[in-house]
Amino acid sequence: MRKAMNDVFFRYVFETERHIGVGELLEIWGSIINGFTVPLKEEHKLFLTRVLVPLHKPKGMHAYHRQLAYCVCQFVTKEPALAGVVVRGILKYWPVTNCQKEVLIIGELEELVEVLQPEQFRELALPICSQIARCLNSWNSQVAERALYVWNNEQFVKMAAQSMEEVMPVVVKGIEDNLRCHWSKSVRQLTENVKRMLEEMEPAMYEKCLEELRRREQESRQEEMKRRDKWERLLKMASASQLALACVSH
Repeated sequence: MRKAMNDVFFRYVFETERHIGVGELLEIWGSIINGFTVPLKEEHKLFLTRVLVPLHKPKGMHAYHRQLAYCVCQFVTKEPALAGVVVRGILKYWPVTNCQKEVLIIGELEELVEVLQPEQFRELALPICSQIARCLNSWNSQVAERALYVWNNEQFVKMAAQSMEEVMPVVVKGIEDNLRCHWSKSVRQLTENVKRMLEEMEPAMYEKCLEELRRREQESRQEEMKRRDKWERLLKMASASQLALACVSH
């Protein structure tokens, strides 16, 4: 029976993307996974990596995401060492243009963080926080707000605080970009709240990252000016050459 259900999942992910019945099958699998004993068998781990993680890829994922997230969380709760492969897999299949999926997966990522061990989070802190930072810069206000709400999660903040030196630069850039450029007033207000919290937690580190960000932006502006000057010189040289050729021909 399990093999038949797996065949349905494989056909859905890699062939048809017709999700009829996928949610119900995942509901059954949730009960099965709940009964797994630890340490998990290798075949069970393969089911996680080859079936459950790729199920984050299809565009119809929202129809069964609740059941999928439950199954994945059960695996990580039973064997926390699997968290790395799960998180990296989810980041690999992160949606680019589907905002509804992004909101759902941000929530799933937040749930996974709550069951991670501190040493595991330290290994995953940078990729997780980098993705959250990209999401809080999303022009879709729902995605941006959902990413910002992650910073209201005490467990997430507690975990991030242990790797703040590593993650602060990417977070600061995302925050400052939002405050300068985001069209949504609500997003800017939420961003200001996150900035205030981080400044209270690590004032010196935030200021250091802010100075480094300004320095890089200044260097970027200078490089852009150099490119423009070079391009203008090339245009002038080309115009002068054309003028010289015109004079010779006459």
